[in-house]
Amino acid sequence: MKRADLLLGGGALLSLTAVGLALATQHVWGMQPCAWCVLQRLVFVCIAAACVLGLVWRSPLGRRAGAALAGVLALGGVAAALWQHFVAASSASCDLSLAEQIVGYTGLDARYPDVFMAMASCADAKVTLLFMPYEFWSLGLFVVLAGAMALVLRRPG
Repeated sequence: MKRADLLLGGGALLSLTAVGLALATQHVWGMQPCAWCVLQRLVFVCIAAACVLGLVWRSPLGRRAGAALAGVLALGGVAAALWQHFVAASSASCDLSLAEQIVGYTGLDARYPDVFMAMASCADAKVTLLFMPYEFWSLGLFVVLAGAMALVLRRPG
């Protein structure tokens, strides 16, 4: 198996695992998500889809296309996590935020409310998990995913 395939497959798996862990913390431990949390879930799902695209499009161009899309999405995830921590977490409301508008536009919050519906304000969703702000866990994974996709772009074969 090629290194690019391992990185793309690992990226898809890590992204879906992140969403699964977010759902576990929500439904098992009662950590309700804000709009920015939900947007990051959506970004992880899109990264997984981009990685799968790179895997099934069996050419260097296909791997590069999937990795480029996943990398851009990961950088968007970095921005969302940083915005959540430094701006949104000090706001009492996420109403009409960019995150809420994006998720609302997709209709996923109405179709899959257990996964994509914001249930808390940004200030209320501000929690620490294992001594670190929750959104920093996402931030770290987005950085790792962006780095992995950069490696695929460098050597897609």
